[in-house]
Amino acid sequence: MTDWSTAELSAIDRAGELDVAAYRPDGTLRPSTIVWHVVTDGALFIRSVRGQEGAWYRAVRRTGTGTIDAGGVHADVTFTPDDGHNAAIDRAYRAKYGSGSPVKAITNAAATATTLRVDRQ
Repeated sequence: MTDWSTAELSAIDRAGELDVAAYRPDGTLRPSTIVWHVVTDGALFIRSVRGQEGAWYRAVRRTGTGTIDAGGVHADVTFTPDDGHNAAIDRAYRAKYGSGSPVKAITNAAATATTLRVDRQ
């Protein structure tokens, strides 16, 4: 794992959306999907609003690698399940995106079960 720089995390965090794409087993890149993301506890996190049924989520779980693009930062990344920060991540989603129904969906149990930490390769 290679750490994000403070400047990269700040730029990513300021962006409202993040493009995520998974590498296929043959090394080609799948089409990207826009997701909501948060930075908390010094790390970048994403979740699938559709839970484990989300196509992009299933794709990144197959290889654990892909790319992200947000806030002018484009990077090859790894995706690691991480349920150790869920309360802080829920708070970060509410602080960043508000308290409407989309935030309720990204902080429900099905979405929380898909929490991934995104690390620079």
